[in-house]
Amino acid sequence: MDLGIRGRTAIVCASSQGLGKACAVALAEAGVSLVINGRNRELLDHTADEIRRATGVSVTPVVADLSTVEGQATLLAACPTPDILINNNGGPPFRDFHELDRQAMLTGVTMNMVTPIELIQKVIDTMAKREFGRIVNITSISVKMPISGLDLSSGARAGLTAFMAGVARTVADKNVTINNLLPGSFNTQRLRSGFANASKKTGKPESELVAHAVAAIPAKRFGTPTEFGQFCAFICSAHASYLTGQNLLLDGGAYPAAF
Repeated sequence: MDLGIRGRTAIVCASSQGLGKACAVALAEAGVSLVINGRNRELLDHTADEIRRATGVSVTPVVADLSTVEGQATLLAACPTPDILINNNGGPPFRDFHELDRQAMLTGVTMNMVTPIELIQKVIDTMAKREFGRIVNITSISVKMPISGLDLSSGARAGLTAFMAGVARTVADKNVTINNLLPGSFNTQRLRSGFANASKKTGKPESELVAHAVAAIPAKRFGTPTEFGQFCAFICSAHASYLTGQNLLLDGGAYPAAF
């Protein structure tokens, strides 16, 4: 299917690896020029080269911490008026909520709520003027199904979700959509490192922990970054212009509800 976005330009945050990279690859395959972002220059440059060779599109890597004003300025200097913005960021690590001091909470809220809102503020008006814009916030299944130990991440991402629910309706008539993708368990380095850490803490073999996690998913497998990226690209397509303000679970059926 032609997604109808060839020649568009996208900013994909935190896209040197994992789900962010998968979204960047899928958009590039649809003919979208990219500005990708990360904090590890070597890894980011490698990803940029890989996507260029595979797709032939223009890829500009920007090394920056987007939770800072300076990092955002650097990113937007490379692409002041994107057609597509994919907000993505790592979340706070597992931690009992008793251990969270004020600074830790402010940092988590900045990463997972304030930063994406600030980036949206900076690009949404030009999208509306051009009457095309696609904004996708990658949040988490924990927004709907809280995970103990990820309370700060869940709370910050839920705040972003509620904030954007109203904003999305203000630009829908300008062909600008804002949607949230809520990933469950995907086979990324972040997921694998989580199992490794859990194995060290509990003494249980990683294979046992993985098998237990897979058994709890109705699909009986982890998701692949590729299928996540392709779904993200479709949401950014010309065909998805009537989809906005939605929270879309990609979790293999892990969230046990009808609504």
